[in-house]
Amino acid sequence: MPSVGRGISPQSVVCAANEQIFCELAGEATILNLKNGVYYGLDRVGTRIWTLLQQARRVQEIRDALLEEYEVTVERCERDLLALLEQLSAEGLIEIRDESAA
Repeated sequence: MPSVGRGISPQSVVCAANEQIFCELAGEATILNLKNGVYYGLDRVGTRIWTLLQQARRVQEIRDALLEEYEVTVERCERDLLALLEQLSAEGLIEIRDESAA
């Protein structure tokens, strides 16, 4: 069951919501939220994050994967990742699961 109104932390377990359709083209993603009919676009890094969200993972696992693939500081990576996840959550595109779910 998704959590509502709770902040996302590095220990949170997150995954893509079921009621969406995802299409990748030339390294960028388009997501259709089936609940509200709104399309969302992601750049290459956002698309990589979205790919990682296709199965439930702890935020810190996603952060660590990004740190291996991109030249970025831990602080910046975590801050930007959490900001994106908060936006995706606000739009109903991801679920935040119980921290013991992973």
